Amino acid sequence: MTHPRRTFALTASAAALALTLAACGSSGMAGMDMPRTSGSPAAPGTAMPGMDMSAPETDGLSDTLDGYRLTGLPATLPADRDSAVSFRITAPDGNPVTGYTPEQTEPLHFYAVRSDLTGFQHLHPTLAADGTWTAPLTAPQPGTWRFFTTFTPSSGPGQGKGYVLSSTVTVPGTAPASPTAPTAPTAPAPASPALTATTPDGYTVTAATPGGGELMAGMPHQLTITVSKDGKPVTDLQPYLETYAHLTAFRAQDLAFAHLHPQTQVTGDHGGPELTFQAELPKPGAWRLFLQFRTDDTLHTAALTLDAKG
Repeated sequence: MTHPRRTFALTASAAALALTLAACGSSGMAGMDMPRTSGSPAAPGTAMPGMDMSAPETDGLSDTLDGYRLTGLPATLPADRDSAVSFRITAPDGNPVTGYTPEQTEPLHFYAVRSDLTGFQHLHPTLAADGTWTAPLTAPQPGTWRFFTTFTPSSGPGQGKGYVLSSTVTVPGTAPASPTAPTAPTAPAPASPALTATTPDGYTVTAATPGGGELMAGMPHQLTITVSKDGKPVTDLQPYLETYAHLTAFRAQDLAFAHLHPQTQVTGDHGGPELTFQAELPKPGAWRLFLQFRTDDTLHTAALTLDAKG
């Protein structure tokens, strides 16, 4: 495009460069799934294997939609202790769903996030023959959590449709303070070249809208992410879930869910420095985005906050 890039309107926390990155070694980030080898790279001009091209029609804030239901999650979990969380997805006829169409290599994605948008965990549970899923949740801190499941049934009335279902879980105790948790902006932030922050281990992640203009809720936008390290473009991004980065968003006001779909084709272990995503946030407000990318067999997670206009 010939138009200059313009940036998202940032929340107060983003304007203060409230972006964090954790590098996950063999132990991984708390609750983070370990890196795995992706499938074959997508051929140029084709959709990525396993990609669900139909966007979910919900913000994910219900445990039931179209007769599909998320069941079996506990009401409470112990604080600061690893837990095996089990649940089922039941179909409109009441039976457990056992057949799923993979989305980015996985039949189901499980996310955990605390109400202050801390403690993000992205897991890939295991499925038993009776339809029971089990996710290894890592040591949640006290507070109110919301657990999300994203999936596409491979048969039945919801065949081929992407669903997001969620439920809240309480972790008893005194919740630790989170001074950097994003809140709704009280005034527009001043314009800047891009939302950028440099991480302690040298990675710099920049987010911008190449098409110009503000990010409007309910409208599709192209979001460009650029990754660099020590002032040099990063070109050794490794495939992760059949893409070079995975991007998930949660709305600060109510934890509404949005998955931003990658558009960059995978061509081996040399991705970057620029990645593109289709960003369509369903509601206006402050959104917390979690970007996961992989280098040197290490999974990193960057968290940034932006504002979607109504």
